[in-house]
Amino acid sequence: MTPIAPLIEAFLRETLSRQRGVSRHTQDSYALSFQLLFVFAAEKLKVKPSLLTLEQIDAGLVSAFLEHLEDNRKNAAVTRNVRLAAIKSFFRFLEYRQPAALDQIRRVLAIPFKKTDARLVPYLLREELQAVLDAPDPTTWEGIRDRAMLHLAVCAGLRVSELTGLKIEDIDLPSMSIRVLGKGRRERTLPLWKSTATALRAWLAIRGQPAVPEVFVNARGEPLSRWGFAYLLKQHAATAARKQPGLAKKRVSPHVLRHTCAMIVLQATHDIRKVSLWLGHATLTTPEVYTRGDPTEKLDAMEAIIPPHLRRGAFQPSDRLIALLKRTS
Repeated sequence: MTPIAPLIEAFLRETLSRQRGVSRHTQDSYALSFQLLFVFAAEKLKVKPSLLTLEQIDAGLVSAFLEHLEDNRKNAAVTRNVRLAAIKSFFRFLEYRQPAALDQIRRVLAIPFKKTDARLVPYLLREELQAVLDAPDPTTWEGIRDRAMLHLAVCAGLRVSELTGLKIEDIDLPSMSIRVLGKGRRERTLPLWKSTATALRAWLAIRGQPAVPEVFVNARGEPLSRWGFAYLLKQHAATAARKQPGLAKKRVSPHVLRHTCAMIVLQATHDIRKVSLWLGHATLTTPEVYTRGDPTEKLDAMEAIIPPHLRRGAFQPSDRLIALLKRTS
């Protein structure tokens, strides 16, 4: 029997962190996936999580775990696929560490992902976006910080981990630009709107000198967390909904702000390549979802297409055999 605890520790600390250099957000997502899996396995097998063995985490148990996510935790297929992706990544790591378990590993790797609906990306209309940006109180320390965060999140289309991880040294106000270290360790430099630069200057003027390098901090001088930003955004969205009732029907998350930025860039440039560069996507296939959500793209396509003229038809008498069959039927 092979204890699984040392293997998962080596995967998270050595492979993910040191060798692959994945972001902290990805590490947290993987760790949560394994936490859920091992708690489920421990309850099902009646053992402590620390005593689980590799041989016990077989394809049958993983499949049962995925069903548990959907049936008991009410997770959507997208979340199920995220958990399965983490598990498969770990088992691909095991292929070279545990060759004796190769058959078990391949059975787990053969578990298929579930198809998901290709839904339109959610985003805010301009009036709704403006209401959210204006929601923070500009006369308070927290309000000035939040206004700068919201402006920056929308202007640069930042992932929440990129926003909360942004450091003072990454900001160049004279050139009105920022440097972002994104997903996959890819760097990109982005220009700032004048309103964003103004909001950022106002925040940096009152930020103080906390010991941490992150731009956005809480009242204790600690870096603001992803969950902290999501909570603040939820509060400001509720405030903005008083002016824009349509916001009450929308789920305004940090990623919705990123989608909104993508739609703004697409509508301004009509070029998904620029959307990809702006948002830091790895491939050009990722931003294609925004073209499905932008109605102006369809209008442009309609204007570019010349409808074909109908060809004049010529009457042809029915084939004699077919005519015979019709008469006898």
